[in-house]
Formats: sequence, C-alpha cells, structure tokens
Amino acid sequence: MMKKIVLILAVALLSSSTVIAQSLEINWMTFEEALAAQKKKPKKIMMDVYTNWCGPCKMLDKNTFRNKDVVEYINKNYYAVKFNGEGNSEVSYKGKNYTNPNYKEELKNRRNGAHELTRVLGIRAYPTIVYFDEKGEKIQPISGYMKPRQIELYLKLFHTDDYKDITTQEQFNAYYKAFKPEFQE
Repeated sequence: MMKKIVLILAVALLSSSTVIAQSLEINWMTFEEALAAQKKKPKKIMMDVYTNWCGPCKMLDKNTFRNKDVVEYINKNYYAVKFNGEGNSEVSYKGKNYTNPNYKEELKNRRNGAHELTRVLGIRAYPTIVYFDEKGEKIQPISGYMKPRQIELYLKLFHTDDYKDITTQEQFNAYYKAFKPEFQE
C-alpha cells in the first residue's frame, strides 16, 4: 500500500513539474501566424529579432524570456514572434514578400546578409524587439538586451497604449521615472 502511495505521489510530482516547465515558455509563432491570429482575436505582437551569432540575443532567451513574470505577461497580452534577422525565411507582410537574397547557408551561424524585413522594420542592431499594434502596424523597435524589469516597462507601455500619450523625450523620462516594476529578476 505504501509503495502505491509513493508511486502515485512521484507520478503527480513529475506531471506537475512538466506542466510548470511548459508554462515557463513563451508561445512563439511565426510573423504570419501572429498576423493571422490577430484577425481572429486582436492582440499586439512582440517580435524578437535575433541572429544565431548574437551573444546578447542568447542572454535574452536564457535570462529574460524564461522569467516567469515575463513569460506570463507576454503569453497573456501579446502574440510572440521569433524572427531571425539574418535568416532565409520568406515573410509576407502588408501584401509584399520579403526574403534574404544575400543569405549564405555556409554562414548560417555567423554574420550573414540582413533579411529584407529587418530593413523595412528599421532594425540596426540585435537583439531588437519590435512591437506591433492589433492591426499589425509597427509601433516601435527597441534595441538591446533587457533584463525582466527593463523589458517590463516596454511590454506594459505598449500593451496599455500609454505610448500614445508620449510625444517627447521629457514625457518618456517622466513615464520611466514614475514606472514601478513588478516583475521579479
């Protein structure tokens, strides 16, 4: 009898730890999937533009995009997109197809040609997170590695539409100063 109870508890613990591990992952999708999902259920898009060789991109994945608060907030409030800024995917956006005509397979893990979509979105560095409104219109790209409390500011700024009331650097500075982070590091 005792063995059965121990076995049942062990199975229950393993099952719950698997559920917890799965819930600590962002529900990544392609840009096209996110744009299609917006048509059924409007939500903003958060696009992580990375490259295979980018150290800060890997840190963002490891430290920030695995943070419980970040994962929960993004999954609840955004469609999350991962996009390789130097990859060879074909992407359709606003009726145009974008590719990477200078992509070289032998350079897939090193610096490569920039994807046409990165130029359209105004990306000049990696990582860059690009925020889009509920209609797929670009709001703003934000470059650089961010810790959970740093990205929290932007996730909430764009999700709540507070950015629409900020038109000057002084207004942003005031917003930044008044912002009270809630995410745990």
